[in-house]
Amino acid sequence: MNFMYIVKRNITCLVLTGLLTVYASACKKDAAAGEEGPDIDTTTTSTDTVFYKLIRVQNFAATAIDDATNAPATLYYSLESKKEISGTYAKTRQWDIAFGGLYNSFLSGNNGANGANYGSGGSGTGGVLVLEQAFDAVTTVPGDAQFKTAANVIGTDDAGDFGEGIGWYLYDFGGVRVRNNEYENQHVAYALNDTLRLANGSKINPRTVVVKTAKGNYAKIKMISCYKDLYKQSEWHRSAPHMYFTFEYVIVPAGSTRFEIKK
Repeated sequence: MNFMYIVKRNITCLVLTGLLTVYASACKKDAAAGEEGPDIDTTTTSTDTVFYKLIRVQNFAATAIDDATNAPATLYYSLESKKEISGTYAKTRQWDIAFGGLYNSFLSGNNGANGANYGSGGSGTGGVLVLEQAFDAVTTVPGDAQFKTAANVIGTDDAGDFGEGIGWYLYDFGGVRVRNNEYENQHVAYALNDTLRLANGSKINPRTVVVKTAKGNYAKIKMISCYKDLYKQSEWHRSAPHMYFTFEYVIVPAGSTRFEIKK
């Protein structure tokens, strides 16, 4: 076989191999850049499948460690794709509500414009608020100016211990606000999805959380429980497995003025 032919063929192979290697490397870099891009929505299902439907999330697991001095990792949830989102995507529009702070019990919306938000620097345009109304009674979508855009803005209610404004749950540290001070009645978190009657005869009105999603749609949420498989106030006690969030919600598209559930 001609020696020069062999040399030329080998050079050609080396050049082609080099080009393919460079191309593959470039593709990997592009893919990595794409994964970090603020508008990549690889985990989001079509929002047409979630609008106007009552959706239930049951036992969404958060921290199970009784350590109030060390905050657990913040959890991110997409109301539109109905799934947990990795913290890797905190600065994207892939999540709509964050569970952070004390035992993951404080809620946040996703807003990239607020430096105090978990999504700071991203493209999320959302927020969160809480209303002193039952879930079914909330029919009007609040104006955008009412939504809070910082982190951990809705949690413990002022009617309980360590309250921080109007919250979605009442914390009974000593077990005397709702029941007696027996051991199992202490350190109980009462979700305020329904009227809560206190030991002194007064009552706390229901609360409904409203979220403007990262993409500008709207959801109302009924926070039902933070105890695993326990959904009634009478069932909650100190030793029950926690924190496992159960909640229901309905989403309506951007521009909507009313919350509706369509069969």
